[in-house]
Amino acid sequence: MFKTVKKRWRAGVVAVAALSLGMGALVYTQGASAATFPTATGTTKLTATKAVSGSFDGGLKRFVGSGALGTSGQDEGQDPLFTLADGATLKNVIIGSPAADGVHCLGSCTISNVWWENVGEDAATFKGGANAKYTVTGGAANGADDKVFQHNGGGALTVSNFAVSDFGKLYRSCGNCKTQFKRNVVLKNITATAPGSVLAGINSNLGDTATLSGITITGDSKKKIAVCVTFKGNKTGAEPAKLTTQTAATGGDGTNCKFSTSNITYK
Repeated sequence: MFKTVKKRWRAGVVAVAALSLGMGALVYTQGASAATFPTATGTTKLTATKAVSGSFDGGLKRFVGSGALGTSGQDEGQDPLFTLADGATLKNVIIGSPAADGVHCLGSCTISNVWWENVGEDAATFKGGANAKYTVTGGAANGADDKVFQHNGGGALTVSNFAVSDFGKLYRSCGNCKTQFKRNVVLKNITATAPGSVLAGINSNLGDTATLSGITITGDSKKKIAVCVTFKGNKTGAEPAKLTTQTAATGGDGTNCKFSTSNITYK
């Protein structure tokens, strides 16, 4: 059944780096309490997925999907607004609502200074092979009822200088894809603003690793956001079993979840 999900805009998203936008600089200071998303220079409505090979610079325009692509909700199988070919770069883009299934990387890719105002199904999905390398740098995501970054293919993802607020999981290694891989994620210089559930969800039985550093968590006085959660991944499509939950208080296990208590700061 179709489920309508109402999401909230949180103006308090905190960006975590000084970002040069090419049209002047907008500076966001790590730990600031009232940073906002950049102002869009215009709006473009996409009626079909935009394929990117090489590099696409959106000039900080807002891109929104049509009903044909999907919605702002969690329906499975929605189309992305952008597909990135192997080696492609997407930069200086604001993704508005409806965002459908965001961005799909079909191989190695770079996502630079991309802002999701209200995440739809997922913000970005990584679908490359075992040796793919994906990079997300700068930008932010708001209002992800489930996942921000979904890792369905193989390879390694690095996310740096990124902010997230009002989210389920910042990163999830696919727990029940028909083809499974050992996956690696690095999360560094991240600001996460509550409410939120998990920073990194990985499949320890498949050898996944999550390495976290420079993590700032704001608005989470009861420390409900889990830093790293391990699951037992499978190929059957069944819901994966949760194995462990690792927090700022416990630190990581050093094998699959790699972080120390000093890597997590609460504000």
